[in-house]
Amino acid sequence: MTEPQSALLLRRQLAELNKNPVEGFSAGLIEDNDLYRWEVLIIGPPDTLYEVDKNGDVCISILHEPGEDKYGYEKPEERWLPIHTVETIMISVISMLADPNGDSPANVDAAKEWREDRHGAFKRKVARCVRKSQETAFE
Repeated sequence: MTEPQSALLLRRQLAELNKNPVEGFSAGLIEDNDLYRWEVLIIGPPDTLYEVDKNGDVCISILHEPGEDKYGYEKPEERWLPIHTVETIMISVISMLADPNGDSPANVDAAKEWREDRHGAFKRKVARCVRKSQETAFE
């Protein structure tokens, strides 16, 4: 039985990332036999504040379904295209962490706090979340 084209592409991308790691993130399979479920560790850019959804979800255009945005916010070329690789997606996420878009958040409450007091209460809250994440990352 032959592998689907998507599996072949993902296998090549995984091999390339293992051979030539990219600064800023580490990625691999959750289970060796499932090419469609990845685990990623992002090393946030220095001196940045960031917040993501409680589940680790991010709201970024290139992960949205291809085609027209029913809300008219995103252009089709900003959304998912088959040319994206794991590397281009991760670089986009890292860029988002360095320069978040408060107008299109995954976490509306965090975006509100970020807009109102990004250098005060928000910064302290994110620092606590990062410390907690670091403490529990390898349990």
